[in-house]
Amino acid sequence: MLGKELRDLRLRKGQKLDGGLTAEAVSVELGFSRSKLSRVEAGEIPLPKLGDLEALLDFYDVTDPDERADMLRIQRDSLKSEPLTSYRGSLPSGMPRYLGLERESVRIRGYENNVVHGLLQDEAYTRALMGSAKVVEERTTDAVARGVEARMERKLLLDGVDREVHIILTENTLRTLIGSPEVMRAQYAEIVRLSARDNVEVQIIPETLLTYRAGFNFTVLEFDELDPVVQNDGYRSTTMWSKLSDVGQFQRQFDAMVKAAPGPSQTPQFLKDLEQKLWK
Repeated sequence: MLGKELRDLRLRKGQKLDGGLTAEAVSVELGFSRSKLSRVEAGEIPLPKLGDLEALLDFYDVTDPDERADMLRIQRDSLKSEPLTSYRGSLPSGMPRYLGLERESVRIRGYENNVVHGLLQDEAYTRALMGSAKVVEERTTDAVARGVEARMERKLLLDGVDREVHIILTENTLRTLIGSPEVMRAQYAEIVRLSARDNVEVQIIPETLLTYRAGFNFTVLEFDELDPVVQNDGYRSTTMWSKLSDVGQFQRQFDAMVKAAPGPSQTPQFLKDLEQKLWK
């Protein structure tokens, strides 16, 4: 996350200059080794010295106190080995960083056992889901509308044919009534539509299948040049794991469920049968 934010700042300043601005040029300008910033941006090495970060922020003309404070928090978090948890109070600054990583990913592997994964949600389903929490979570009508719009924009990730998306849902997520039977029928149709794409696979674990199921939802993001990370979004917090042993455990869980669940080709028929049973 730190590397991506620093790269975005460099590119932003480079847009103001003819010919752009390379990481090597910035390293030389600030007295770093020629490859230092490139490796930091790639997530290969940390940036432990606060003075180095402040020098970069000054060079990139970052003067806004809130933006600088946010970068300092990211830098501190990057030096920790435990999972990074952002609570609701700071989620507006934490969630965009996750979404930025999601946009950079080449492979997304998600598991949901509560509601339909956000990348698969139909607009009516999203609106009903967020609307049902409006009073409890003290959201305004405008906030709900912005949330729906943001989630629909996020689905544009599926348009990138170079990005592989593989989602596993439990049958329970599809049996839970959100909005109305009409909303559920539209949601089933959206899953079928998206799963027909070459780069999208959706599997469903039937309730009657005696097999392993992970205890809570998670998404694994994989990249070309960065190590993978795992994200879990709970009611009051979102947590990200980057330690290889932690990520490996989630990957093994996902692989086990992939092997056990019916294949993606069976998903449309499963949804058709479920619709006939529940939402006729």
